[in-house]
Amino acid sequence: MPRVKIKRKSTVTDMTAMCDVAFLLLTFFILTAKPKAEEPVPVDTPNSSVTIKLPETNIATLVVGSGKVFYDITGAKVRVQALEQMGSKYGITFTDAEKRRYSNLQAVGVPMNQMKQYLDLESDKAEAYKQPGIPTDSVSNELFNWIRESRIANVALNNQEMRLSIKGNSKEEYPTIKKVIDILQKQKVNKFSLITSLKQAPKK
Repeated sequence: MPRVKIKRKSTVTDMTAMCDVAFLLLTFFILTAKPKAEEPVPVDTPNSSVTIKLPETNIATLVVGSGKVFYDITGAKVRVQALEQMGSKYGITFTDAEKRRYSNLQAVGVPMNQMKQYLDLESDKAEAYKQPGIPTDSVSNELFNWIRESRIANVALNNQEMRLSIKGNSKEEYPTIKKVIDILQKQKVNKFSLITSLKQAPKK
């Protein structure tokens, strides 16, 4: 008796739909990815086993390193309004281009009397510029004023209290961090976050 041969079906699969999905996912990740902000100074944060994610809005970070303090405000509109308020306080008028430049910067540590010159620098010269840090002395009170004016701007624009966090070096910055905490407490800010690195589990 002759055997019946079953016709084999083609195993070719149309990959078009899968390629479309892959490219859509790739496009999504590229458009939504945030580049890692370059720190103005190297900061070795202390280790911790606690993982609490910082909010992405209504927060400002005080970066402390090499005895200097830098201030990073989240939100372009809040940054611009805080800059305008600081300009009014110190008698400085910023152009629209300078405000736009400041709104795109990360942590900044430039005294107010050098801010206009810093914002007018070309990109390569601004990157090479060694920021001296925001003055924390009681004479000019610049750090105190930056914190206060940015908190006022955040409430005015977002109707929310601004949270504050400190990112400091674990080994050598205690006097500077204490000075920062004293400035926060003068504004009755007794609740703030300390940014740490996740402690790795010991190898067995």
